[in-house]
Amino acid sequence: MKFVYLGLGSNIEPEVNLPRGAHLLAQRVKVVARSRIWQTPPEGVDGPIFLNAAVHIQTPLDAKTLKWEVLRPLEAALGRVRGPDKFAPRPLDLDILIYDGEILDTTIWHRPHLAVPLAELLPDLPYPQSGERLAEIARRLQPPVGFFPRQDVRWEH
Repeated sequence: MKFVYLGLGSNIEPEVNLPRGAHLLAQRVKVVARSRIWQTPPEGVDGPIFLNAAVHIQTPLDAKTLKWEVLRPLEAALGRVRGPDKFAPRPLDLDILIYDGEILDTTIWHRPHLAVPLAELLPDLPYPQSGERLAEIARRLQPPVGFFPRQDVRWEH
């Protein structure tokens, strides 16, 4: 089994779509742990707020199979249509952040919507260049306004 960390996000009916997507994901892979659900502002564009989270899963699938046979079909099942605008609103976004110990998405060190939820699951993950822990980086990246845990949104669908 491979240990994998995923980032989840939604900014189209996120209070419904993020938990729904997580529920569908749990039917396909073993969910080991999950972060809190965070409300985050959009990055780089105007648009609706996001809900973001991170999950730790176990799967026998390789990264490519996980992405193309599990994650992308789940996004599509909730209505995601990928187009030329990579910042377009989406009902569900599922990204492999870390696969079997390898960091696949190096933006985890620079993007608060990834760093903060992931730091709840891997607080001691060291930044390769400095050794600084992810929890410290996440704390520094977290904006003071518009970025907070949503206690009212439940993981259960």
